[in-house]
Amino acid sequence: MEKSSKVNLAIFSAGLMTFIGILNETSINVTYPLLVKEFHQPLATVQWITTAYLLTVTIVMGTTAYLLKQVQARWLHLGAALSFICGCIICALTSSFPLMLAGRIIQGIATGFSTPIMFQLIFTQVTKQKLGLMTGFAGMIISFAPALGPTYGGLVVSAASWRIIFWLLLPLALVSLIGGQVYIRNQVSGQKKKFDAPSLLLLDLALFAIIYALSLIGTSSLSWLLLLAGAVLFTLFVFVNKRGNSHLLNLAIFKEKTVCLAALTYFFLQLVNIGLPVAVPVYAQYALAASSLISGLILLPGSCMGAVISPFAGKLADKRGFKFPLTLGGCLFLLGNCLLLVLQPLLTPVLIVVCHIVIRSGFNLSFANTISNTSTLVDRKNVADVNSSFNILQQFAGSVGVSLATALISLAQKTGRGTLAQRSYQGGKYDFIMFSCLALVTLLAIWQNFRLQEQKNKEN
Repeated sequence: MEKSSKVNLAIFSAGLMTFIGILNETSINVTYPLLVKEFHQPLATVQWITTAYLLTVTIVMGTTAYLLKQVQARWLHLGAALSFICGCIICALTSSFPLMLAGRIIQGIATGFSTPIMFQLIFTQVTKQKLGLMTGFAGMIISFAPALGPTYGGLVVSAASWRIIFWLLLPLALVSLIGGQVYIRNQVSGQKKKFDAPSLLLLDLALFAIIYALSLIGTSSLSWLLLLAGAVLFTLFVFVNKRGNSHLLNLAIFKEKTVCLAALTYFFLQLVNIGLPVAVPVYAQYALAASSLISGLILLPGSCMGAVISPFAGKLADKRGFKFPLTLGGCLFLLGNCLLLVLQPLLTPVLIVVCHIVIRSGFNLSFANTISNTSTLVDRKNVADVNSSFNILQQFAGSVGVSLATALISLAQKTGRGTLAQRSYQGGKYDFIMFSCLALVTLLAIWQNFRLQEQKNKEN
């Protein structure tokens, strides 16, 4: 078998684990109303089965910049596959919410390893001529899976128990495990410096404090204290990470303004990408009285559109440069979110589908091209740091998106007036306003980024 074919199969194996991990991440979103009743927990508590998953992914990704230099990717992938299988079995069998949460945390370990492995294989083993195409493939996985998740979950729940969501993913996990062990091969560079455990601990505590604070917005004054604590812990992380004998993350890459703007773009794109598949199914069920099946299917057409556009977006960047697809994507992303907000009084499942198609088109034109463009702005030796840092940002953005989207709806349901549907409508409005504002900031960051890149190119 040719080397390029083996590389493609290696990327496919890592990509499959990433896909089912992220699919599983959001497929449970449509079951929130069911889980609220089954486990006798409020919505603000049930949402932690997604938030805790994403936080675990973020924490594990914090170790990958070091581990990918020390351990062959095939062994990390093996650990990821076994963790996913174990977590699925726990979630499918449990009748206890704490055990359900534990199973989700174990599953998060898998995605935390598989996503950086996929990008590391792409950035180190794919030729520059095919970089845009393969990052488009990766972008399709990361963007298609979370949007497809609610559809998958809705179909399963309408036909059987929510527990089947986990059982059906096990065969795919086994395929990924076998493929990874057969085809994933890479050379480790080695790392003489010790792993920076204090930095990881501070980063983990900071992220947890921030996410927990966001989940308490409007319900407890403790949220502001936790936000302050998170800011202090993150400042300590930066200090320790910079002055320690080793670096958990190479934050020096963020000295470049273009990298910072790209990180901001990447963060807000993913925040909306993960927040929307939480907000829309919950909004559809509570405010529009839609079934679990309909609330999941609402996101399917946009997901399919994104899957079609992702590889095209990569090829477009290869031919015309990154500016055109990113700018076009940013404009469509803003337009779609604004349509949700402006048309909310008229929203039906069909109108949501139309708005979501526009949002997904913009997202998929922009998302993978953002990290691909950033990898060209740093020295090749720092590409792994871009990979690790941006993957952590991506997962943390997802955690923030889930926490904010559910917190705003939960806040309206608790403090608003009228029926549950009317209060959920107001909560949805809060979400749509937030998403529109973030989309505007995203477009401005894209515009400023390429303005700076063009200035730098002229000077050189």
